Amino acid sequence: MARPDFLERYRALPLPTTRDEHWRFTDLSGFDPDAWRVNGAAGIAAPPSLLELDVAGVAVAGEGGIEIERAPEGVRFEPLPEEHELLYSLVGWDEKFAAHNAALWKHGLLVHVPRGVVLEKPLYVRIANALEGSALFWRLLVVAEPESRFTLVEEYSSLSPELEGYSNAAVEIVVREGAKVEYVSVQNLSRRTWHFASHHARVERDAELDWVAGGFGSAKGKVRIQNDLAGPGATSRVTGAYFADGTQHLDYDTFQEHIAPSTTSDFAFKGALRDSARAVWRGMIRVEEGAQRTNAYQENRNLLLSKTAHADSIPGLEIMANDVRCTHGATLGQVDREQLFYLMARGLSRSEAERLIVRGFFQDVLDRVELEPVREALAAALESRIPEA
Repeated sequence: MARPDFLERYRALPLPTTRDEHWRFTDLSGFDPDAWRVNGAAGIAAPPSLLELDVAGVAVAGEGGIEIERAPEGVRFEPLPEEHELLYSLVGWDEKFAAHNAALWKHGLLVHVPRGVVLEKPLYVRIANALEGSALFWRLLVVAEPESRFTLVEEYSSLSPELEGYSNAAVEIVVREGAKVEYVSVQNLSRRTWHFASHHARVERDAELDWVAGGFGSAKGKVRIQNDLAGPGATSRVTGAYFADGTQHLDYDTFQEHIAPSTTSDFAFKGALRDSARAVWRGMIRVEEGAQRTNAYQENRNLLLSKTAHADSIPGLEIMANDVRCTHGATLGQVDREQLFYLMARGLSRSEAERLIVRGFFQDVLDRVELEPVREALAAALESRIPEA
């Protein structure tokens, strides 16, 4: 389809409402995706970063374009060409916001690591929302050829905490036979930004995808995460940590699709909520008829730091094979008052005690993050959301 066809498709699709099952807990009333200035001409800004990394390649993207500050030799780390054969192969135009991205994205990145190439340092891309009242459409295509090994870190941020905007991202990741990819996506947009994203990966025979998602910013929106275990021996692990406060509303929709036999997926998401913040998680494990010997796990656990915070967890299983091991869990709980009392009785302030409890709550998911600077940055970001007394 040509770009005008994508735009027609977008216009034909209705804006989701709470009558749609996957949007039941996320109300888009008052949001008009067409009301934002698209692809403004500002230069590329550099908002403060959560992460300090020693990297092999750096790209910075914004309304004004994409700048490749450094690229490793032998790796395609470059602006995404519209004619790439894998473009739209995983994130197409069958959903309102995906169609909007397909129609209007202008600045994207291609990461193509050849067969057998091993990168010792991560690749890093920052997506900077810098124009007031603008819409930023971002597209990322990652191709890991057989036996390659690398880490890619993606960070979304806003130039100002008061900046109002609309962020729409589409990410496609193809992990070929025997490759291993660590993909880190951290979202720290302003609290006045609507953020919608579709992340979809295909993991082939004996390949491995280790996926880390961090959610700290934005006002409201939805993030879709899908892993297709498409070849025997494929493995994916998704680790998520989020913290919302004020009136933030974070919505995660995850899908573990087991297509081939002898595949493994391991999904763990944890969130902490303060004030009147709300989080929604909907997770589905689907095992196709031929995907025998599947091993799949998913969990979502939420810690409520105030009586007015709220979380909805909806796990699901759809299994068409008979030789599988699939489990899931979801919990929701307030801060343990006895723990809080114990820590404060030993001289800690309430905020210091809450920080310690939050760190303990997230520790097991943080331990799953292989890259130490990312692990420490996520821990610091989580703890910093507890205000000083």
